[in-house]
Amino acid sequence: MNCDLAATDVNGMDIEGILSCASERGASDIHLVSGEPPVIRVDTGLVRLEYPPLQEDELCNQLGTMLNDKQLSTLQTQQDVDLSWATSSCRYRVNVHIQRGLHAISMRTVKSNIPPLETLNLPPAIAPLAELPRGLVLVTGDTGSGKSTTLASLLDRINSSKNKHIITLEDPVEYVFDSNCCLVEQRELGRDMPSFASGLKHALRQDPDIILVGEMRDLETTSLAISAAETGHLVLSTLHTVNASQTVERIIDMYPANQQSQVRSMLANTLKAVISQALLQKIGGGMVPAVEVLLCDPAVRNIIREARTFEIPNVIETNSRKGMVTRDASIATLVFNGLIERDVALANSTDPQRLHMTLAA
Repeated sequence: MNCDLAATDVNGMDIEGILSCASERGASDIHLVSGEPPVIRVDTGLVRLEYPPLQEDELCNQLGTMLNDKQLSTLQTQQDVDLSWATSSCRYRVNVHIQRGLHAISMRTVKSNIPPLETLNLPPAIAPLAELPRGLVLVTGDTGSGKSTTLASLLDRINSSKNKHIITLEDPVEYVFDSNCCLVEQRELGRDMPSFASGLKHALRQDPDIILVGEMRDLETTSLAISAAETGHLVLSTLHTVNASQTVERIIDMYPANQQSQVRSMLANTLKAVISQALLQKIGGGMVPAVEVLLCDPAVRNIIREARTFEIPNVIETNSRKGMVTRDASIATLVFNGLIERDVALANSTDPQRLHMTLAA
């Protein structure tokens, strides 16, 4: 790292042109790496833009305009920093890191406008979750599966219809909310709070009705989130798990063995729903979500208490009338509605042979 990160005069890199080109092509991510031309992700594939390879001094100068002093210091000491960054037309979730001793920037596009919930092609059972007075709602999936968008749309539904106090704890802030019917406060990790756990602990003293926790990534944050849901708050959060049963087990496994029985009881009392998403390539371009939905009824609560999470997939399948949806049922619906190809469906199925029979029927 032999450049002056405090530099502020941008030279040859056409950042506006790169971002404009990425926007025109509907890119979800932009990668700026020393020695490589700009690379963008469109749907599921990477595309190299017709630009000359980026130079290290160009990236350094760009970093001087993107990072504040604290972020520059973090990058120097930790070789990685996360931040949110905005132009006049778009917002980005940004990671700056070091590779081969040189700087690289990864940017995730964040849409300026929060999409209405009904435009996301989600199962009907998700919208009523905005009416919950308390409890824990989890949206799970891999990175880039649309978790943040689903949560933002749920919060926007609440913000447009209820007089509540919403506090979000994010890393970094993605969608920006204007207080509508609700009072909305948004706190960013590293800028407004030192950790999710600290932000959540103090949020409970700030008279919230609804708390969004960007990710339940450690035991302390998870414990505080469950406690907040127990004490009458609606808590929304995410986990990097692929289905409902794995989500429950991941939470339980965070705790020491001698506390797991107690936390199963706490989770059974507080968990209201698990929404597990994956974005699949859409016919004609773009992405569409396949979504598993678990709604916690008395049967599910007993399963969690009694450590029988292996039964959750069967419970979801047999309770479709209540609005529960299995991943494969969601995928099959996408095929029947002409939104995805059969080979995409089978490649993302939990039981390809069974799904093949369903689609052939």
